[in-house]
Amino acid sequence: MARHCTFRTGGPADWFLRISTGRELTEVLRILRGAGEAYFLLGRGSNILVDDAGYRGAIVTMIPESGEKTEFTQASYDPELPDCITAGAGMTLAALAVYAADHSLTGLEFASGIPGTVGGALVMNAGAYGGEMKQVVRSADLLLPDGAVRTFSGEEMQFGYRRSILKENGGTALRAVFKLQTGDPLQIRAQMADYTERRRNKQPLEYGSAGSTFKRPEGHFAGQLIEEAGLRGFRIGNAGVSLKHCGFVINYGGATTAEVKAVIAEVQRRVKETSGVQLEREVIYL
Repeated sequence: MARHCTFRTGGPADWFLRISTGRELTEVLRILRGAGEAYFLLGRGSNILVDDAGYRGAIVTMIPESGEKTEFTQASYDPELPDCITAGAGMTLAALAVYAADHSLTGLEFASGIPGTVGGALVMNAGAYGGEMKQVVRSADLLLPDGAVRTFSGEEMQFGYRRSILKENGGTALRAVFKLQTGDPLQIRAQMADYTERRRNKQPLEYGSAGSTFKRPEGHFAGQLIEEAGLRGFRIGNAGVSLKHCGFVINYGGATTAEVKAVIAEVQRRVKETSGVQLEREVIYL
């Protein structure tokens, strides 16, 4: 699994299944549930930390082999829905932002540097630089556990801080419609370039990580609390707190998941000890 998640750690899964159509997805999930097989729906793996022993079950992904295109990895523009884009759950947010810019549509610039997919973004209400999915999702088609496909409005998605209804109803995102606004393509691309440069300057993009490791505690910033606890650059083995941004726990190269988890646990302990604030992981353990 180290090849399929941005932390670059993790052992093998029992099964790794690539899905290219909604029909395949429906049938595969029906079979897995009927067999009592554990499974996990994987996007770009940008918010998970997989055990060194791997995953006892099936990893199901809509991400195709390099260069392939499926219904899940493409977007479309319908002239009958002004300023709207429909995108499959397996499309990367970077590709979606570029597609919007190509159609002179603004509103998704914030997503251009988030290393995830549309599906993952719907689960987590992904956001950055003041933007989030809640602001731009008009509707989403979800495959529910009973096999039915239902369209949920943006309001029905119940977006909150790093959450949505997908964390509660067991559904799987198939696609979403994004409501945007007409804009100047030059300004749109300039804003995307600005966000890219800010990320490059402030985040340790050269190392494996899952982005911000901790949720933002109310009234505080996780990175600031970690720095105040004296943990900038703290390491256990090949995992540690980034020198560039204390909110990131990173893989310096060759780290194990056990080392990453140990760093996270020590950060939580020390921050609680020094500030009284309990940091909550944003990263999902698998």
